[in-house]
Amino acid sequence: MSAGAGLLDHIGVAVSDFARAKAFYTAALAPLGIACAMEVSAAETGTVAHAGFGPGGKPVFWISPAPGAVGPVHVAFAAPDRDAVDAFHRAALAAGGRDNGAPGLRPHYHPSYYAAFVLDPDGHNIEAVCHSPV
Repeated sequence: MSAGAGLLDHIGVAVSDFARAKAFYTAALAPLGIACAMEVSAAETGTVAHAGFGPGGKPVFWISPAPGAVGPVHVAFAAPDRDAVDAFHRAALAAGGRDNGAPGLRPHYHPSYYAAFVLDPDGHNIEAVCHSPV
């Protein structure tokens, strides 16, 4: 595995309202340095549109519409520092997310596990986590 390579190449989740979810993730992930990196239209896929979010123009987190077929998932995004975790939580709540765990240490995972959790508009548990000891 090359330096900087993650465990997963990408993940996709179904959303009930594509425009609402895209707006939510655009706002909530911005403090983590994650932006919408690619969009693929329904005409291009032959099925439905997709939006891929990721740092540096590489989409690693994809959303696609699937009204009525949405089940909750948990996704944790790496944050560069604790301030970014705090900013993610504020941005996600301002974008319509629901609090599912305020920013703070979670020592039951490990002593430096600093995270915040929100539920997105479809009830997915979205986390930002920093593992740094400071």
